[in-house]
Amino acid sequence: MTLAQPPTERLFSYGTLQLASVQMSTFGRLLVGVGDALTGFEQAMLPIEDPAVAAALGQTHYAMARYTGRASDVIPGTVFDLTPDEILSADQYEIDDYARVAATLQSGMRAWVYIDARDAESVQRAPD
Repeated sequence: MTLAQPPTERLFSYGTLQLASVQMSTFGRLLVGVGDALTGFEQAMLPIEDPAVAAALGQTHYAMARYTGRASDVIPGTVFDLTPDEILSADQYEIDDYARVAATLQSGMRAWVYIDARDAESVQRAPD
């Protein structure tokens, strides 16, 4: 598959965007990623309200990153290289409970990450 745009955006995923079925339905391709981790966050679980979505994903809850600011709190995941259009597709995939923010990962790499929308303002003000 040839992409219309080169991948210029990085997205850190710790949840359903790591699933091949979600990647195919959201981006139309399988993504290649590298392992990394998000520090200063703890993982919480958000119930999936739509029974059809829960059945399709084979799970009852979404993973959610909640900001703590503690270096001891770490969420493992995967960094994917996406095109700007694919980032917009990811925005459409995520429910309103999430906000996309820029973060520095454990490796020092900067990437977009979807976190609990209630924490977005705190994260955007937190020093990197």
